[in-house]
Amino acid sequence: MWEFHAPELSWPVSRRGGELRMTAFVRHGAIATLFASTLAAANPAAALEPLSQERYINDRLIAARIADRIRRECPSISGRLVYAFMQARELKKYALQKGYSEAQIDGFLDSKQDKKRIYATAEDYMARNGVKAGDPESFCRLGREEIARKTVTGSLLNAK
Repeated sequence: MWEFHAPELSWPVSRRGGELRMTAFVRHGAIATLFASTLAAANPAAALEPLSQERYINDRLIAARIADRIRRECPSISGRLVYAFMQARELKKYALQKGYSEAQIDGFLDSKQDKKRIYATAEDYMARNGVKAGDPESFCRLGREEIARKTVTGSLLNAK
């Protein structure tokens, strides 16, 4: 298919009839690489899953919601607000490095549907772990457990 008549080629070639030809392996590899790079250049975010399905980001947002509920409901636990702010910035940096745009990130964070889903997941986790609305001690108990287990949620909390 592709015939190269340039003797300065540095990739594997074969000689046939006095002509230099790319080997089939290199030829097909070059075509695949060209095709993949063209697709990537045309739409770099095409391979990214929606932010609402990105597990690392969602798990940390859920953990932050749980920590926020605990710090508000438990009088003996406070939030590490500066640390939480730094972690939020790191999470945004992570999303940008994965290839998500500022607009995608802002859209996700502003989405009422995603916020409801994250809040519901956090509430479900707390309920499964014995937290009851109107019972501050149940929030405190979960907070102390999260701190002791050194979870993401626990890292955002501080026992007074």
